[in-house]
Amino acid sequence: MKVKRPTVSRLRCDGEAHRLHGFPVKEGDVKIGDLAAKTGVAPRLLRYYEEVGILHPFRSGNGYRTYGEPAVDRVLQIRELLDAGFTTEMIREILPCLEAEKEQTEAAACRPAKDLDGVRRQLSSIERRIDVLQRNRHAIEIYLRAWEDAMAAAPTGADGVPGPVAE
Repeated sequence: MKVKRPTVSRLRCDGEAHRLHGFPVKEGDVKIGDLAAKTGVAPRLLRYYEEVGILHPFRSGNGYRTYGEPAVDRVLQIRELLDAGFTTEMIREILPCLEAEKEQTEAAACRPAKDLDGVRRQLSSIERRIDVLQRNRHAIEIYLRAWEDAMAAAPTGADGVPGPVAE
């Protein structure tokens, strides 16, 4: 017996599923190749995100995956969390809570992660990276100001390019 896949029009009736996953099916939804192009993430990796339950495409009547505009932000957030050291298991557990925070809604979807210590370690790692990045930003700002000040004080030639300083 062949299982009938839901069509786009049938998916539109499932408002709760759309709200839950943040991907309303509507005009302007994109296919997997378009989402890959917008995010820089390979289609194969997007299918993996679906397989592990952190990305939820809808299927159009012809069976193609379709994604709403919020999928772009979600994929970018997934990439950032992975780059920060979170596992896909951790991401699957905390992503609904992060989305509730974005929407400033009740965080009913926030359940304790199975590995709270792991999430805490990743948060500490993120905080350390932020500290290092802020120090580096400050040092680079000082470096650039010093060079800009030096360039402003240097004599310029007829072409507007700073020339050698005469001794």
